[in-house]
Amino acid sequence: MPIVFDLECRSAQHRFEGWFKSSDDYAHQQERGLVACPHCGSADVGKAVQAPRLARKGNQRSESPAKTAPSLPEPAPAAPAAPLPPQAIEVLQKLAVMQAEALKSSRFVGDSFAEDARAMHYGEREAETIHGRASVEQAKELIEEGIALTPLPFPVMPPEQAN
Repeated sequence: MPIVFDLECRSAQHRFEGWFKSSDDYAHQQERGLVACPHCGSADVGKAVQAPRLARKGNQRSESPAKTAPSLPEPAPAAPAAPLPPQAIEVLQKLAVMQAEALKSSRFVGDSFAEDARAMHYGEREAETIHGRASVEQAKELIEEGIALTPLPFPVMPPEQAN
């Protein structure tokens, strides 16, 4: 399951979300300069400061004895983000529709993507359109072997996690 971090570019204080496979994946991409602000392109990006969200312990009484269900902490207010131009929103919507259409004729293979793509490339199994997960290193190895792949622009939820 991906991790979502609130990020901020240090040069213009633009706030945005970043989706990563893990905390280590974020750190690795950050070290390599692959994390950039989508608003201004700055690579001087870090995790945004957030107020801690502390939940009440189960054995502590609430302020109001009438409440029987535990209350959820209030979400931290989001910093106002610069609105995207209408043309950018339209492009993103079209891209999302194109990805959804492409995935209809593709089979999700999860973490075995690199192994399955390699087997099809070398004729060890029948070719088909697949999608799944691969590390940056696995993707580089596939490309170096001449195996075509295309990163998806939007995260994909595995079928077993979908409603």
